[in-house]
Amino acid sequence: MTRFSDRDPAIARTTATSTTTGRGGGTAMRIIVPLQGVVQGRGGLFLGSVIPCALFYFLQLYLKRNRSRPNNNDNPPPSSPPELSPSPSSEAGSGLPRSLSTRTLLSPRGSSGPAPISNRGNLVAKSDETPYFVGMNRLLEDPYDQLVNPDGVIQLGLAENKLSLDLVREWVAENAKNFILAGGGGCGEELSMSGISTYQPFDGLMALKVGVAGFMTEAMDRTVSFNASQIVLSAGASSAIEMLSFCLADPGNAFLVPSPYYPGLDRDVKWRTSVEIIPVPCRSSDNFNVSITALDRAFSQAKKRGLKVRGIIISNPSNPVGNLLSRETLYSLVDFAKEKNIHIISNEIFAGSTHGEEEFLSMAEIIESDGQERNRVHIVYSLSEDLSIPGWSAGLIYSFNKNVLATAQKLARFSAISAPVQHLLISMFSDIRFIQKFIQTNRERLQRMYTKFVVGLKELGIGCTNSTGGFYCWADMSGLIRSYSEKGELELWDKLLNVAKVNATPGASCHCIEPGWFQYCFTTLTEEDIPVVIDRIRKVTESCKFRS
Repeated sequence: MTRFSDRDPAIARTTATSTTTGRGGGTAMRIIVPLQGVVQGRGGLFLGSVIPCALFYFLQLYLKRNRSRPNNNDNPPPSSPPELSPSPSSEAGSGLPRSLSTRTLLSPRGSSGPAPISNRGNLVAKSDETPYFVGMNRLLEDPYDQLVNPDGVIQLGLAENKLSLDLVREWVAENAKNFILAGGGGCGEELSMSGISTYQPFDGLMALKVGVAGFMTEAMDRTVSFNASQIVLSAGASSAIEMLSFCLADPGNAFLVPSPYYPGLDRDVKWRTSVEIIPVPCRSSDNFNVSITALDRAFSQAKKRGLKVRGIIISNPSNPVGNLLSRETLYSLVDFAKEKNIHIISNEIFAGSTHGEEEFLSMAEIIESDGQERNRVHIVYSLSEDLSIPGWSAGLIYSFNKNVLATAQKLARFSAISAPVQHLLISMFSDIRFIQKFIQTNRERLQRMYTKFVVGLKELGIGCTNSTGGFYCWADMSGLIRSYSEKGELELWDKLLNVAKVNATPGASCHCIEPGWFQYCFTTLTEEDIPVVIDRIRKVTESCKFRS
């Protein structure tokens, strides 16, 4: 068979030209060449040469116009990259210099805008839109200061204890020099850098675990002892809760949590583990104590929805209410967990910050003699609250479950406590006299401030639940809301924040189903600040009519 190039030189030139084109020309010729054979076979030599060449020309023109449409600017911006030397093939094919900008012009897809982030990233980024975080951000913009900014926003929404900060300051001032020179180990100046500047075990130094175990025993009035080998240290209680969520549940599983509960728990449990929380409503008629009946109902509803419940998360003392769980309630929770074959996470970060005559009971004491059920109980503790050092970020997991401990020890690499902080705490815990004095003095100050603040609210007609633990009081302001709904509650919250300039936490942020409840953290105040706060709240109460 005679080849096309042998019969007509024009066809040979067309074919040779097509082989030197760029990507667009190559694509065009893959369409034209088969067409050429069809047309020639039916229309003769002339039509077989002219028609394919014309089609090739118009197709090239179309591609150039459409690809250059996104970038029509004659003058590129100053930040555009310099053009590269054109290659022979690019000159022959498209007639355009090959450069980074040309690559963009010839891209069949073009630019589709900024690269998106993950859905969970967007979820985290938008989390500050809740009232709890809005109040925190408002405070950062206009913080109250008695001398510098007396009209600023007063912080009553953050569980931070400043009442006993002076005791920690005095101890650090007296002992910091010796700590630095000894590198935290008391072994001489030559160990200073090697003691605090080298890698340490991610799950914490054993010396600190021993010190923390002793402190927890002292804070809980020596009703229970703790084993240092069952401790995994972490950078705060939030990290500890997240690690336990990772250890105990898979993405899509859930925890039952009695509500109202701490607003940040959603962040701690859900953000990075994709584990769900199922709020279990508690009622004011029962002082917001957890009900086994309500837990059982929530468990059954979750099962119907296809959710696998892996555990219960409790707070003892309760946050935000401040009540303590009774021995009977704790035993009932263990029995319920045993019946459903699920875990219990007991958040006891305020165990050493109780006030009043009521006795605190740790879950560790409840299951101390029950070897069979101990593997399903895990305790979270933090030094941020009971030692007034939230900036040091020191928390822990205490568990009887070897598999949980082994997993948490590996996960601790992402939330380890810094070496200087660990060594400073080791030195502090070795000072038994200071620890005992701090616990006692802190409880006395908590009791005095709680009483004064509750009395001040009572003068405004605002009642509180009977709280004996934590840094806060749980106030009933339902009589001040215009409508008995979440909307009415948030309207009152807005007035407190922007009129009275007091940042309180609304019950809706704590998943409370009864509108009108607010949490006030009084430990951020001095005794001199209490009259100022009460006067500011009075401005709002006088503008509101009490609901009958």
